Amino acid sequence: MNEIQPRMKVQARLTANLEVQLNAMPNTARWSKILLLAATGFFFLLVVFNNTTDFNSNYQFVHHVLSMDTTFPNNGGLWRAISSPLLHHLFYLGIIAWEALNAILCFSASLALFRTRHASTQAFAQAKSLGTAALTAGMLLWLVAFITIGGEWFLMWQSPTWNGQEAAFRMFLIEAAILIYLHLPEPTPQSPTP
Repeated sequence: MNEIQPRMKVQARLTANLEVQLNAMPNTARWSKILLLAATGFFFLLVVFNNTTDFNSNYQFVHHVLSMDTTFPNNGGLWRAISSPLLHHLFYLGIIAWEALNAILCFSASLALFRTRHASTQAFAQAKSLGTAALTAGMLLWLVAFITIGGEWFLMWQSPTWNGQEAAFRMFLIEAAILIYLHLPEPTPQSPTP
C-alpha cells in the first residue's frame, strides 16, 4: 500500500502538468500568430524605411523595369515601355504607399489578436479578419505589382539585372503560409482521461 501512494502522487503530478501544458497550447498558438503578424508588419516597415531613406536605389529598379531597357533586344513587347520619369516616380510612390499600408495593417492585426489572446475562440477568430486583410494586401502587392505587372506586362523576367520575381514569389509564399496558419484552429484544452 505504501508503494501505491507515491505512484499515485507521481501520477497526479504528471496529470496536473499535462493539464497545464494542454491549457497553455491555445495561448502558445495564439502568441505565435500574433508574433508572425507583427514580424510581417516589421518586414514591411523596414521595406518602407529602405525605400524612403535610399530612394534612388530602388527607384532605379522601378525605372529599368518600366523602361524595359534590359529586356531582350527588339522583343515584340517593347511598345509597353514607359519612359516618363514622372510615371516611374508615381508607380514607385504607389508601391511605397502600399507597403506602408501593409505595415499598418499587419501591426493593427497583431494588436487586435493581442487584445483577444485570452478571449473566447469565437472572439479570437473574429479578430483574425484584419490579419486576413493585411496578409491578402501583401500577397496582392507581390502578385499584382511585381509578378503580374512587372514580370509579365513589363517582361521583367527577361532582364538578367532588374528581375524581382524570385523575391516577390518568396514573399508571396511566406505571406500565404502565414495566412493559412492564421486560419488554422488553435488547439483546445482537454482534460486527460484517467
